Amino acid sequence: MTRDIKLISTDFDGTLFAEFENPPIPVRLQQLLAQLQSRGAKWVVNTGRDMSGLMEALGRANASVQPDFIVLVEREIYVRDGAKFVPHASWNEKCTRLHQELFERIRPDVPRLADWITSRFKATVYQDPYSPLCLLAGNNGDADQIYEFLDQYARTVPGLTVVRNDVYARFSHEAFSKGTALAEIARLLGLRPEQVFAVGDHLNDLPMLKLEHARWLAAPANAIAQVKQAVAAQNGYIASMPHGNGVAEALEFYLDAHGRLHSTSQ
Repeated sequence: MTRDIKLISTDFDGTLFAEFENPPIPVRLQQLLAQLQSRGAKWVVNTGRDMSGLMEALGRANASVQPDFIVLVEREIYVRDGAKFVPHASWNEKCTRLHQELFERIRPDVPRLADWITSRFKATVYQDPYSPLCLLAGNNGDADQIYEFLDQYARTVPGLTVVRNDVYARFSHEAFSKGTALAEIARLLGLRPEQVFAVGDHLNDLPMLKLEHARWLAAPANAIAQVKQAVAAQNGYIASMPHGNGVAEALEFYLDAHGRLHSTSQ
């Protein structure tokens, strides 16, 4: 059984990318990812952003490396083909169809759910192409209560789940998450969880931070408590540094510990 890491799955905002740091993706991490890619490893950016938002941020980061795969909106898979990303058609088509069917079933309930939220909290409720109900709460305390309400509703609808990141939340189909998308990419590459590394910092990363998807789990120092607890409970690595430097630290720890690759220059 090889312990080489062949697939690296990184959350984007707050994990790989730190908006107000210069550069937003540390050179140390860029060099390490490039070194791993040169050895045959694949890198996936696993994000809640849509295509335009991710491409704009990657452009501003002026990174010297490019991911081999991207997972958008926690569910759609795209594969790099030269300078562009093309959809993993069979996965994305099924994802779109099942979400459409699910959302049609719950659409009559959305006005009632929205009224419950706006009558009790100062929150923004809206819809977008990815969910008939999206939420921006005023603070995390309100988001906790609204999430509990929406989660209780979701438990009454087969297949429905609530994806949350900080004060933002939306509905999704439980069959499509950062975790199931990562598993599909591993399947395409013929890889086992023992060859997969995953790192994230917030609630929407929890579905991929599971041993069933990745043997090598990590969280940067800035990760929220629930993520650190989940990673630690599975013998994962909690970095001492935040954001991209924490990702590099975790990768170096695992790779050095198993004698496969020594640290790049820091």
